Amino acid sequence: MMNWSTDKAPVVVTVPERAGLLEDLRARFEAQAGFSVATLNLDHVVKLGRDPLFQAAYARHTHVTADGNPIVWFCRLAGQRDVALIPGSELIEPVAALAVETGTKVALFGATDASLSEAAEALEAKHPGLRVVLRLAPPMGFDPDGPGADEAIRAIGESGAGLVFLALGAPKQERFAARAQEALPQAGFLSIGAGLDFISGAQKRAPKWVRAIAGEWIWRMLSNPRRLAARYGACILAMPGLTLRALSARTK
Repeated sequence: MMNWSTDKAPVVVTVPERAGLLEDLRARFEAQAGFSVATLNLDHVVKLGRDPLFQAAYARHTHVTADGNPIVWFCRLAGQRDVALIPGSELIEPVAALAVETGTKVALFGATDASLSEAAEALEAKHPGLRVVLRLAPPMGFDPDGPGADEAIRAIGESGAGLVFLALGAPKQERFAARAQEALPQAGFLSIGAGLDFISGAQKRAPKWVRAIAGEWIWRMLSNPRRLAARYGACILAMPGLTLRALSARTK
């Protein structure tokens, strides 16, 4: 099994396929037992190598999925052949359906007020009975370890939400999830990046055919090259070293 971190806090893909993840989350909803789901991609891997706080937070998550074809490929190269692609944005709908079936209240945290409002309306329309009880749009410069995070955790607890969709972006959403899940052990936290903006229409996701050929990263970079070119450049530069690590993990 490939360890994606570089020190004593191991980060590994712990959930190989979607059906098993959803079955476990259903059981946790029914037992009111919390969880934290991180969706690993190459950008996260690069950040894990640079940010000890991010790495420590990631290692405290109850579930880690492969969000990105390169993660799947490297896992398989390392001998973990059962790993399938499980993007965070594609977990929103099935997990929302589980929330309806188990009577679990939902909170949305991240994005903007306008995007949250549109996303909440869209989710409630698509999943009759879904109860979005809290929508929180953090201010610019939100610190997942600061007083604003304390207030958000308190608001989530008071709302009674058992499921929180986190759209703060990495590393903030993972750091917040690890901290909040410990403070609210009955609640589940699912990090989804731009997932709420996709639902609200604030951002447009790559077409299915682009995703089918593993080209979503190119689509995203071309949609915002000024912001994403450096990020994806760092990911490309990391791939040779990750290939060697995967081959090394395979021989152990």
